[in-house]
Amino acid sequence: MSLIYAHRGLHVAARENTVAAFEGAVALGVDGVELDVRRTVDGALVVHHDASVAAMVISRTRQRDLPAYIPTLEQAMEACAGAAVNVEIKNLRHKSEPTYDETGSFARQVVTHLREMSRTSSVIISCFDLETCCVVRLFDPQIPVGWLLWHVDLRSALTQAHVLDMSAVHPHHSLVDAGAVDAARELGLALNVWTVNAPRDIEAMAALGVDSIITDDPAEALALTRPRRRTEAIRP
Repeated sequence: MSLIYAHRGLHVAARENTVAAFEGAVALGVDGVELDVRRTVDGALVVHHDASVAAMVISRTRQRDLPAYIPTLEQAMEACAGAAVNVEIKNLRHKSEPTYDETGSFARQVVTHLREMSRTSSVIISCFDLETCCVVRLFDPQIPVGWLLWHVDLRSALTQAHVLDMSAVHPHHSLVDAGAVDAARELGLALNVWTVNAPRDIEAMAALGVDSIITDDPAEALALTRPRRRTEAIRP
């Protein structure tokens, strides 16, 4: 059975990547929550998807100057208690990102922080940047690491991820077919797909047996993949 992860929390009911969204997702009964972590100029780990907020670049801004609704990683993890968490490290060499940490200190800080919170057994760390994934793997050989993928040859990426001792790959769902699922299983890699929203796509990914479905509509995904939940919900 595919696990259901709420993408940035239950953001149909609250602002995405906020304590309220995470608490809502947990209350809904999801298996996990996906969130995005960034680092401020004064070294705080905060949860927000975009590189900027209110015309401020997060990596060049002090935490105290950010909007109050942006939680720290610790606050977000506390709100996700009872669920697994996919922690995406936002570190990428791309025009959309104004800064990039080449030293690996950002990734190591995230892992250290999760260790201090005793949450390394209930998380998977992911990133589009393969170098960042490798930093995490070398720093902590036990913590699960998933390489985020888009616009790539999935079969080649699966082989590369296996060679680099990744735990999983996180491809866009459009890349995934039965052959990819079989290949991932043969290589011992979990296959966690994103961002799966259309009912037909949710059902297709579940039928293929992917390990996790990351979705913006976790309530629908739970109802489609676990019919008993729908029956119980309408029972008088």
